[in-house]
Amino acid sequence: MRGRVVRPLIMRSAVLMAAAILAGCGSAEPTYYTLKSWPGVAQGGFPLTIQVRTPTVSSFLDRDYIVRNDKDYRLKLAEDSVWGEPIASLIGSTLTADLRQRLPGSTVFTENGAISTGPQAVVELDVSQFSEDGAGLATIDAALSVQHPDSAAATSQLLHLSMAPSGPTTADLAAALSQLLGQVADAAARQASALAPLPADPVRG
Repeated sequence: MRGRVVRPLIMRSAVLMAAAILAGCGSAEPTYYTLKSWPGVAQGGFPLTIQVRTPTVSSFLDRDYIVRNDKDYRLKLAEDSVWGEPIASLIGSTLTADLRQRLPGSTVFTENGAISTGPQAVVELDVSQFSEDGAGLATIDAALSVQHPDSAAATSQLLHLSMAPSGPTTADLAAALSQLLGQVADAAARQASALAPLPADPVRG
């Protein structure tokens, strides 16, 4: 008789414990990370209206959790760490802020922003790596193009940028990637400042 009483109590306790564990797991909030604008050297040249198009990012980087590295044929994600917005738009908005600082006098805006004026130049970025490499270095691999919007022949500059993060945390990785993205902006600003001004529209009689 005693055994019949104890067994339901044990089962009830196990169910309550499992429910408590599941509730605890469901309530955990991830840590959200962002990128910050990194200062650089201002460039001269003809003031332009520049549109930064939403970057293309390799699909393996576009995940719920931040990709730390892909090493030994394995993809390692940062546990409970996510970007504060989709990685493509985050890179694009940070690059835009960097270019505004580097190109004083020019108007720089994102493709999906409120400004709808026709740009005199467009910035395109194709990102294939935005994480740590096998040696633990923060790395950006990308193809960069800055050109007039009606340019027939697009030319891209291939970029391979890397540096050691200041520490092992995800925040250290985000800071290093922000600094490397500033170097991408340096290259884009140099390309933009070298663009020839567009010819004026002919006056119609």
